Amino acid sequence: MRCAYPGIFCDIQNIPSIIKFASLVLQFAEYNGTVSCKNIYYNSQRQDQVASSNKLKELGFRCVNVPDTSKNSADKRLKDDCYEAVAFNPSLKKIILFSGDKDFAVLISILKAMGKKVIVFAQRGSESLKLIKLVGNDNFYFVDELPELVDNSNKTQHQNTALVSQINYKEAIEYLIEAIKTASSQGKPTVFSSIDRLMRQHCANYQGCSSIFKADGKKFKSFSQFIDVAVKDGKVRKQNQELFLTELDILAA
Repeated sequence: MRCAYPGIFCDIQNIPSIIKFASLVLQFAEYNGTVSCKNIYYNSQRQDQVASSNKLKELGFRCVNVPDTSKNSADKRLKDDCYEAVAFNPSLKKIILFSGDKDFAVLISILKAMGKKVIVFAQRGSESLKLIKLVGNDNFYFVDELPELVDNSNKTQHQNTALVSQINYKEAIEYLIEAIKTASSQGKPTVFSSIDRLMRQHCANYQGCSSIFKADGKKFKSFSQFIDVAVKDGKVRKQNQELFLTELDILAA
């Protein structure tokens, strides 16, 4: 379930390599939920940061210019924006912070006290042991670990999808009847292809006849085979290549 909405906050001066891993940053965040904010903080007085921000904007990041040469000015703006974001957006449950700077220790402590989960990414050589202790080893990573993290998330997602995308015969019959009712009420033909498409729309776990499991654990070889069994069981009627409700289904509609 993707119920926690993450927000990305990155100090580009502390994590200049984010430009290299930008697309992976987005993928990692999206695995944690619908990304509510993608903030990158840079200084327009630094040409290298301007070039990086332009590329990041193209990927959908919100690049915040902090053209202030005073120490920690970008850090302060990042903190202020983060506090404001969590204050006005209760659904923002996770903060993905790209900075290993120990100056963010207070921000992390406050966020955790508010019940937020904080994930920190640092550049090797700039990590703070204080930050690692605050978020824990399970929530601390180096930026160059993103390829492996995203790859593992992809594998897990594919495994979960394979497990979820299956329904039993009884459930399939319920969705079959609903699909026939829907097509009939809309005056559309109830041919096999249309009903199969409607079943896919109404049931996320139905991915074609191969996702229907019989009582013996086997799968149907074709949609027509599934229909033949449904007709034999008296669940629906078939005339040529169109499907119709039984008398009981019509009365229940």
